Amino acid sequence: MPPPNERRRAQLADAAIDLLVESGIHGVTHRAVDRRAGLPAGTASNYFRSREALLVATARRIVEQHQADMAEASRPDAAAVPGKGDSVELAIDLISGSLMLAAGPHRARYLAVFELRLESLRHPALAAVIDELTAEMAAFTGGYHAELGLRIPPAAIPPMLVMYAGALFALVTGPAEAVTPAAVRPLAAAIVRGGIAAAQA
Repeated sequence: MPPPNERRRAQLADAAIDLLVESGIHGVTHRAVDRRAGLPAGTASNYFRSREALLVATARRIVEQHQADMAEASRPDAAAVPGKGDSVELAIDLISGSLMLAAGPHRARYLAVFELRLESLRHPALAAVIDELTAEMAAFTGGYHAELGLRIPPAAIPPMLVMYAGALFALVTGPAEAVTPAAVRPLAAAIVRGGIAAAQA
């Protein structure tokens, strides 16, 4: 058997992400993915024998993309935040920027994540991949805060991630034009201050 074509797998997963956004979870079938990717019928089923395998591969593709973004964010020049000083204000700046990126240029990706999260309630293998993404976000957030010298209690991170997910859901499922710095910054402030308050409770 020839080795798997990773580029083709990524192409199929990207097509599935597009379908999740356009048609929802029920629009993701092997045949629809082939058509969306512009590939011969049967290509997706050759790579992913079941629909669950296709959805898991799609979730893993999103994890790969998220990992690439985290690696970019942690580069030394990317980590240089102007006006270092107040940890709370810096954290608010970082989360504002993250929400703007996720609900703006990466809007489709996170719409797909929410579709997959709901479907994962019925598919343990898919749930495991989504949980992996959540765990990586928590680990990266804690490490990134430490790298920047932010005095955010580690216990604040789990509630912050829950509130971040809620804010992101509201932003990506609402009007795209509503995603503005003026709308996003108060959400970021509530996430940071709420997480710190929860850690101190």
